[in-house]
Amino acid sequence: MIAGDFTAPLEIYLIASIILGVSVSSPVIAYEIYRYVAPALYPHEQKAIYPFLGAFTILFLIGVVFGYKVLAPFILWGMIPFFILTSALPIINVMDFYNLVFITTLVSGFSFTMPAFFVLFVRFGIIKTSYVTTRRRYIYAALYIITAIVTPDGGPLADIALFVPMAVLLEVAVYFGRRYEKEHPVESLPVTRGKPVFGKCRWCGNLLTETDVFCPGCGKSRI
Repeated sequence: MIAGDFTAPLEIYLIASIILGVSVSSPVIAYEIYRYVAPALYPHEQKAIYPFLGAFTILFLIGVVFGYKVLAPFILWGMIPFFILTSALPIINVMDFYNLVFITTLVSGFSFTMPAFFVLFVRFGIIKTSYVTTRRRYIYAALYIITAIVTPDGGPLADIALFVPMAVLLEVAVYFGRRYEKEHPVESLPVTRGKPVFGKCRWCGNLLTETDVFCPGCGKSRI
């Protein structure tokens, strides 16, 4: 590999430091975002956040490892024969190399979190598993197009390498989503005074609606 630019080695360390810093601080960032939106969530929505965050974190880490250990080397080795076919020397710009590794790793990590979002949407009743099972051919076609767009090299080998685990993850998401639909059917929210219940008063336990700033029972603020 060659530097190409005089500041390329410094730029690599700068980009790597930013990515590592965001990754390490992401649990704190996620917690702050959750604390910000928590007052606007229903109780059953708040209970779904912690399993979602746990599944999101685990799947993201698995995706990062897959992208770094499998997908990125697959892309790099898959491009070598094209150098031979075109009689080009495999001298790579160091920034191009590390950008390929960084982007591939992050794209793979976020792509692996798809089941967590799918099950969360099923739990909230936003989507049903039947929407996927009855439209598999179209969804797979769209999934392949998406993987072709997000893979950095644009070659078919990388597209297939990312599409196969994504298709497997989609089926896993459908499996767990279907199990959740059977075990935990979507229930309608309780209603008080003709409005959906937002929560309970922390002081007297009286039911509150979304528009209740003060508890109608004890008169204290719900915050």
